[in-house]
Amino acid sequence: MTDIQQVVPAPREAARRYRAYGARHLDMLTRRAGLGEADRLAIRAVATVLPFRTNPYVVDELIDWDAVPDDPVYRLVFPQPDMLPRDDVDRIASLLRADAAERLIRSAAHEIRMRLNPHPAGQLVLNAPTLDGRPLPGLQHKYPETVLFFPKQGQTCHAYCTYCFRWAQFVDEPELKMATDHVDTLVAYLRRHREVTSVLITGGDPMIMSAAVLRRYVEPLLDPRLDHIESIRIGTKSLAYWPQRYVTDTDADDTLRLFAEVVAAGRTLALMAHYSHPRELEPLVAAKAIRRVRDTGAVIRTQAPLIRSVNDAAVTWRSMWRSQVRAGMVPYYMFVERDTGPQDYFAVPLARAHEIFRDAYAGVSGLCRSVRGPSMSATPGKVCVDGIADVAGARVFVLRMLQARDPSLVGRPFFARFDPRATWLTDLQPAFADRFPFEPAEYGSGPAGLPGVWPAELVEPAC
Repeated sequence: MTDIQQVVPAPREAARRYRAYGARHLDMLTRRAGLGEADRLAIRAVATVLPFRTNPYVVDELIDWDAVPDDPVYRLVFPQPDMLPRDDVDRIASLLRADAAERLIRSAAHEIRMRLNPHPAGQLVLNAPTLDGRPLPGLQHKYPETVLFFPKQGQTCHAYCTYCFRWAQFVDEPELKMATDHVDTLVAYLRRHREVTSVLITGGDPMIMSAAVLRRYVEPLLDPRLDHIESIRIGTKSLAYWPQRYVTDTDADDTLRLFAEVVAAGRTLALMAHYSHPRELEPLVAAKAIRRVRDTGAVIRTQAPLIRSVNDAAVTWRSMWRSQVRAGMVPYYMFVERDTGPQDYFAVPLARAHEIFRDAYAGVSGLCRSVRGPSMSATPGKVCVDGIADVAGARVFVLRMLQARDPSLVGRPFFARFDPRATWLTDLQPAFADRFPFEPAEYGSGPAGLPGVWPAELVEPAC
């Protein structure tokens, strides 16, 4: 680990200044792809409902413009006309074409957004903690060991993913946003809840913040009175979308010194890095950023959802995991696309997701097999599709809770009837039981004190 005061200075190279491209730049950018006027208007219509943001690094270094519109990184950041129902796209496009009043456009966009399940898994209600009877906006406490913290200044990103499950943070809907700038409230909550061992600073992307602002949120977590906090995690896409944050940005060295201080204080600092495609790992500046972060003693764990038309092939994940391990990172999760936003456009059936994961997993070494998935971050917890099997004459999904609101369910296997079209937990029906183990007991229970998990030999096969 690099000494706190001796972070190796960033190499002297041409520093690229960050610049955000937003919806007003869309027409200019999509002209570069050679798209016609109708297609460009449809893309602008989608970007009126869902957020769009990118930057010169993504546009110039990661996208193969000769392959647009099929290029995976282009599809990763640029809205696609089919992401919303055709009637909705046509409605917004007509308003834009007619140069309608802003209030009419905003009203139509709001109506469409409210049909897109902006806050899945009950996160605004079920995960909301309180302190002395007061709600704590900007905090979530879903699992006993982990608290999520949403710093106010970190609720944007260097670029937005088209499939982002937190898209509601980035649109003009203030009541949908989660954020706070009261780190003292977080500290007070943690002092009352010593079962919490890990704090996840999330967003948006906390690494959009300057080193000085990030320090204001991180430093209080190093207080010796919070000695039960073992790890501080930062959820970020910056290593993929703006690696200059750790190399040539003016406060890159200050940021890395802060990372080193966290490690020196006896906490694990983990960057939960979001990589969606192997191409994000290829530029030299990306490799430099990874090395500089790891030199502080921080751990980089990698995760992403499985997304149709972006990374829905075993060879893509196999290549990505191997490149990550080669760079010293730890593959962590393959997620299933959440039931929010344009899920219907990006979702991969669970059966296909398991096949992709299995085939990718079979082609990597043991160091890559730290990865888990495909995993659904659903209301009851993280549900992993462990396999597809024939049990007592029935075709079933074999599922397991990797994390759960009820800790007694963690690690417990259970079964769901096989459905080749299912893309989310709510599409499934229990097998060998009248309810899933996380469902309320009034819906029935299994024998021998195992609610909803019935031994196959004791029941008729599910049809």
